[in-house]
Amino acid sequence: MRTERKQLVIAELKRQLWLAVPLTSVGILQYILQTISIMFVGHLGTLPLSGASMATSFAAVTGFTLLMGIASALDTFCGQSNGAGQYHMLGIHMQRSMLVVSIVSVFLAIIWANTESILVAIHQDKAISKEAGSYALFMIPSLFAYGLLQCILKFLQTQNIVLPMLLTSGIAALLHTLLCWLLVFELKLGSKGAAISLSICYWVNVLFISLYVKLSSSCKQSWTGFSKKAFQDLSQFLKLAVPSAFMICLKVWTFELMVLLSGLLPNPVLETSVLSICLNTFGLAWMIPFGCSAAVSIRVSNELGGGNPRGASLAVRVGLSTAFMEGLLMVVSMIVARNVWGHVYSNDKEVMRYVSDMMPILAISSFLDAIQSTLSGVLAGCGWQKIGAYVNLGSFYVIGVPCAVTLAFFLHMHATGLWLGIISAFTVQTLLYSIFIVRSNWEEQARKAQSRVGQSIMLPDTTLRDSSSPSQKLEQIP
Repeated sequence: MRTERKQLVIAELKRQLWLAVPLTSVGILQYILQTISIMFVGHLGTLPLSGASMATSFAAVTGFTLLMGIASALDTFCGQSNGAGQYHMLGIHMQRSMLVVSIVSVFLAIIWANTESILVAIHQDKAISKEAGSYALFMIPSLFAYGLLQCILKFLQTQNIVLPMLLTSGIAALLHTLLCWLLVFELKLGSKGAAISLSICYWVNVLFISLYVKLSSSCKQSWTGFSKKAFQDLSQFLKLAVPSAFMICLKVWTFELMVLLSGLLPNPVLETSVLSICLNTFGLAWMIPFGCSAAVSIRVSNELGGGNPRGASLAVRVGLSTAFMEGLLMVVSMIVARNVWGHVYSNDKEVMRYVSDMMPILAISSFLDAIQSTLSGVLAGCGWQKIGAYVNLGSFYVIGVPCAVTLAFFLHMHATGLWLGIISAFTVQTLLYSIFIVRSNWEEQARKAQSRVGQSIMLPDTTLRDSSSPSQKLEQIP
């Protein structure tokens, strides 16, 4: 019995690593697309750099994060449908998601077209706002491509198809580097060239990955062409898509709020610079939990959709164990690098010293984020996005932000206080997520999953569909 359990654990670990490693790489490649743009624009001068940075932050808050959240509903729908063997429904769910994100993108494009006016209205520098408005205007085509891309990526990853995603994302990143150099410097388009290049590369990525879905035999069962069914049951999709979007946005918006608050502190140049470095470091470190979260979400949704509660429970335990080890590794790495990391971003001694002091705090937050990201993946796999949205609202805006304001402004802890507020939010978030998951009944979740995918099979209480032998389970690993 012990040998059998060990085999199951090893098999599950292999499955999750097979998903997590490529998905982490895809996340990094997607993340650096906008970083490449900023790097090229940075060589044009301070004003273009400030404008592009502000436009990128504005775009993330008002557009990209929201579209990613909407598409994340496919973690539940496509994942559970794939586990249940209803492969044709994956294409239907993807089309519904693409329809919704396209409609939402129209309204977001209107917001982006008025970026300059909005920034001026919230008392941002007029020159920077004008530059940001111009940059955002040329980014609008990328908005539509990004939403469609997220839907296709979710469609593929819930089928455990990850290597084509990695390949097309790599091609897009390489092409973006070449196009930025050509448009920004050779054709003298300035910052507009970087925004145009970004839009082109997102659409190239959409084109390549769409061709794979259309032509590959791997998607033969899940993609059967466009269907009128995509226009049906949109309300059911929105019931998960809306809380899914809020679940992600509420967390991301908190970090942007911290940057705005840092500008109100004494010596705002120093505080904002240090907090920006911390956020950038945290964003890079988050890519590993991102991959692990996506992997456990896929595994849980597949097992629940297939009526295998034991498999889902095992996936949760293996995923949390992996996240714990990854979190510890991140803590050690950040503490070891604390005295040299600031050199990567600045030559200012005060900035480097401040960053060194912040690194242990950043390490703790990265550890907690590794755990909560995995727990978030479990919630998405179960279809608990509404619970996640409520938890994030309470954790970040009832606990986190008030704690950050109190520590930073009233106890004069400045940027350290702001980040400790984030840690308090992560702590509460992780605790609440853990309570929901520990108290969950996996047999009941499997029934709900099968009800969601349209199956009404009466299954035994204890086993549901756990009849495959360990050797059969091992053979299912890609």
